[in-house]
Amino acid sequence: MATVSYSYKETRLNLEPSSSSYIVDIELPTLTQGRGPRKSSRSAKAAAKNEVARATTSAIYYRKHHGFPKAFLWRILEDDTLFSIRTVDICKPKKASDANLILNFHFQNPIRPTCVALCDPSDHDALSVFILDTTDQLYSIFLRPDSFCKRSFVETGLGDSCKVSQPNAFRSNFKHPYRLLAINNDQLVATLSDGGHVLFDKNVGHNALQLPWKETFYNAKGWLRSIMKARGDLDITAAAAAVQTNLGLDTASFLFTVCLDHRLRIWNLKNGQILGALDLLNAARDPQETGKWQLDASQTNLIRIVGSTEGKRICVTYSPVGPGEFKFWMLESDDGNSVQVDDLFPDDQLIPTPPLGSDVWTLADFSVTERSATRGFRMWLLWKNNMAYRVQELTFLIEELPLAWQQRWRSVFSDTAVPTAQVSGPSDPTGPTEKWLELIFFPGRFPRATVEAALSAYEGAIGKPGSSSSRNSKGLAESICSAIASTSSLNKSSSGDMDHEQFRNSSEMQWRKFYRILLELDKPRGEALALSYEPETGMPWVICADSISAIRECSELEQIIHNPHATFEGSNEVPTLITSGINFIECFSDSMLQICHSVFRPEMFEESSKSDQERLQFVSDKAGFWRQITEEDAAQVTDALGQNFNLVTTRLYDRVLGTLNETWDSQYPTEYPLTELGRKIIVRAVQDLAELQWNICFSQLILLVHMEFEFDRPEDALHNRVEVGVIYRNLLIILKRLELVRWLASTQLTTTLPKADKSSSVSGGSPVAPKRQAEEHRVLTALEGNIGHLLELPELKAIPSDAMPRLITNIVADLCSPASNVQLVPQYIQCGLLVRDRADLAVELTPFCEQDSFSTYVQGRVYLALKDFTTAATYFKKAAFGMSTSHVHPERHSSGLLDETEWNLLFAGLPRYYAHIVALFEQQKAYSFVVDFARLALQFVHGTMGDVDKVRTEIQCRLFSGALATSQFELGHATVVAMRDRALQHSCLRALIQRMCDNLHNSELVNLTFPGLQGAVDDILAQHCTDTVDVITGVPYHQILYAWRIKRNDYRGAAAVLLDRIQKLRQLGEGDQVTGDDILDTAVTRQYLMLINVLSCVDPKQAWVTIEGPARPIRPNSSAVEELSKRKVVTLADIRKEYQDELDRIAAIQNDQFGFAADDEMEIL
Repeated sequence: MATVSYSYKETRLNLEPSSSSYIVDIELPTLTQGRGPRKSSRSAKAAAKNEVARATTSAIYYRKHHGFPKAFLWRILEDDTLFSIRTVDICKPKKASDANLILNFHFQNPIRPTCVALCDPSDHDALSVFILDTTDQLYSIFLRPDSFCKRSFVETGLGDSCKVSQPNAFRSNFKHPYRLLAINNDQLVATLSDGGHVLFDKNVGHNALQLPWKETFYNAKGWLRSIMKARGDLDITAAAAAVQTNLGLDTASFLFTVCLDHRLRIWNLKNGQILGALDLLNAARDPQETGKWQLDASQTNLIRIVGSTEGKRICVTYSPVGPGEFKFWMLESDDGNSVQVDDLFPDDQLIPTPPLGSDVWTLADFSVTERSATRGFRMWLLWKNNMAYRVQELTFLIEELPLAWQQRWRSVFSDTAVPTAQVSGPSDPTGPTEKWLELIFFPGRFPRATVEAALSAYEGAIGKPGSSSSRNSKGLAESICSAIASTSSLNKSSSGDMDHEQFRNSSEMQWRKFYRILLELDKPRGEALALSYEPETGMPWVICADSISAIRECSELEQIIHNPHATFEGSNEVPTLITSGINFIECFSDSMLQICHSVFRPEMFEESSKSDQERLQFVSDKAGFWRQITEEDAAQVTDALGQNFNLVTTRLYDRVLGTLNETWDSQYPTEYPLTELGRKIIVRAVQDLAELQWNICFSQLILLVHMEFEFDRPEDALHNRVEVGVIYRNLLIILKRLELVRWLASTQLTTTLPKADKSSSVSGGSPVAPKRQAEEHRVLTALEGNIGHLLELPELKAIPSDAMPRLITNIVADLCSPASNVQLVPQYIQCGLLVRDRADLAVELTPFCEQDSFSTYVQGRVYLALKDFTTAATYFKKAAFGMSTSHVHPERHSSGLLDETEWNLLFAGLPRYYAHIVALFEQQKAYSFVVDFARLALQFVHGTMGDVDKVRTEIQCRLFSGALATSQFELGHATVVAMRDRALQHSCLRALIQRMCDNLHNSELVNLTFPGLQGAVDDILAQHCTDTVDVITGVPYHQILYAWRIKRNDYRGAAAVLLDRIQKLRQLGEGDQVTGDDILDTAVTRQYLMLINVLSCVDPKQAWVTIEGPARPIRPNSSAVEELSKRKVVTLADIRKEYQDELDRIAAIQNDQFGFAADDEMEIL
């Protein structure tokens, strides 16, 4: 491995769930009272110390007998008292539910990290977990698939699913377990510290409750020496690693142990006999040098057994002594009672070569798997150096292993570059705060717990301790900004002006200080714990302390970038051009890169009438990057691409563009949708690949502009032999696609959880710790939310067994390609964002949208949701023609934004389209725009339309509502008059009168003509007068009706209104209240004067009115029957007499002339 060949790339994922509701905490019982209930978890202690909870031991278990869920990631945390398990399948059957729950089992006593074993019963679709704690209690946990899908399945209690027993072998410290293996659901093997082991067989007899396991002891030494080792010290024959196999024979069961004395021992588990023992490297050892070859007890990944041939297996062992060396053994058995072990390469030293560099690397784990009976084997190595790790891979046929060992190793590229925010300049539109927040809260980069720990550490460093409660109330981002802002202040410079530059530099320095703390806390999360490989899919994983890395194949472009000196398609031209572009812009400052990006942005999104040459000239002049190009920079490009860039051709650029435009069309039916973890892998890989492709495409655009104008003679110009314009446009198309993909992959959304995933109430007897139910949502990226349901894989049985790393890269590269099979339609994405009430995000996609009518309509919906009604109205009017023209088969896709009723109003003529727009503005209570568009709709209503009356009536109704809401009463009047539906017309008329009277628009109401509706108006006002009791403080309906009738020369009607008001004034007892300087000037006397004047305006013979019921107070000498007559005529003379009587009554009251009893008559003098 003289040169490193990178063929794979890792995609690191956080283990933070998308919702806290996915976490289920379960308290397990105990048989002892040694520790008692847990008073505080380690997570709380870690938070107090600004630490992040990290696993000490972790692995992935793959079920052999059943399907989804198949892969399970288990971790041990919190001082070895928490056993956490979750599913890590990438895909699932179409009808299967996501298994997103994380089960956290809390133990009362610490777990033995090496004594955790998992298996899947062949006769039950379940997972069995066996765990020994430090008090030697054996826990048997039985988990069904629903345990990871439905909270209710776990929250109802484990019941018989969890059993605790105390093996007799470990009582009184007689034996000490060292490792635990699960052979099957009914049989366990515990290796012991004295070199022996205990075989546990499940008891199915009548005493199974008292003795759940039958225990059988086997030891390589005599009983005396075994008892001597009962203290728990490790004997050199203790198994550092162990694996069980039956070599494909149903009646056999063998245990292979790699012991601390550097020997491989083979046990027959049927009878407990040792079938053989040999040195790990098949070498003769001097018994006096045992200590030289003794293994470290912490080295546990030393043996793997692979193969599928009956009676034959290949055993791979690793000796960490010295430089480290592998051995490949052939295991054979015919009868199941013996095993023949042969060294396949006795003359070859298979020593792995560590990663290049001066660092000291240690082989931490390895995996070997058989690809197929004819395709050979694949081997993965995990190297560690403190917190760093590297992965290598080798594919080989067993017969050519020595040659392949020397020449065919390939490496996994680990991106160790630390991202940082660009420096903010004085002309930068965004400040340092926005840039750093975008960097820190980039999806999948840092978990929330790590950021919170960094904030606590930073607050401690600046002497400003914060509390978690205040952070929860303000939000994490706001808390960070508050802490950093407290260290910087805006002061005045020596000239007396505000020193913004000093404030910006101070803020930048504090952000970098906080970011360094964050990186230091994040670094231990990436410590590798184990390497895992799934044989069925060929998916390798690196399991870290608080993350997991999926290993996928490199795309063509990634192979070029990570292997710059390798050839591509038989030459190095493509790598040379790509690396020249990247190297060329390395000399650019952050501000220059921002300027170039701002210049290219309108080139991507706006249609230009300029020629290609004019566009290139404009970019060159506007960006002005040539100012930062030195002679050395230009010479580097010339040295790489030749004089006058002779290496550059149109065909070469086509090949470069091809690497940026990889597509994938599966040759197998894709019927298996991705799980949430699978979607996260895709999103994280898209983030990495899109960023890489964007940088390359951006650098190629700048390099192309530079080469176009870098010539000595006009005939040497690049456009004379290269189609510069076509290449420029194609690069812009790719860059636009990548901009959209990057936005989708970096934008986070919050969605509600499906009902099945939500937490439910917990009964008092349940062992599940009650969860806080305030958070019932999950966080995901816009890419996952919009196209996650489209991402599917072929059935695993239909594809090669190791195709998963390639499939993931195919999907990711296809998503980044402009020619992708997955269409990223911006307007549809905007519709989905509007459904989620995220118009603030939807508006950011406006530049990506096309200019078709539906896109324009969606822009109107976006600005409508943002309350920018003027802009929304402009877009709706622009889209009117296209959205109203009839289509034979219109595409009805809007991500749920439009329902069936709304779709029926589109592509059905302008009236219905504008009616739909009117309804949208009405929902937003933008009534002025309701009026405008309702008028537009009525303009296009014509008699040839179907249901013309229904459409017109609906629009008129909305127009009337808008006019009423905006107090456009004349428009409301005109609309009511034009209505043809009499019932609706009368209802609207009543509403119009009510609104105008309530708002005291009395004179306007009286002056409106109401052709054909004057009688109805009079009736409505008369009814209001009849219903009115308080004629003083309420709406003056009597005065309005009086003015209405006077305006229309109905004097007798006006007189009747005044007569009714006089009666109600007397009933209220307000008739004697003096309203002027004269004591005879009361509300009643004034009404009498108005009444006399009105009746004086008509012919004397017509000066009378009729009244219903009693018109005056009942007199003592009159009969009640007469006074309550149905109808009575009152003449002008009667009214004058009543007026005079009223004046006399008031005068008598003022002179204290009134009776002392109810039946006394006043004596008028």
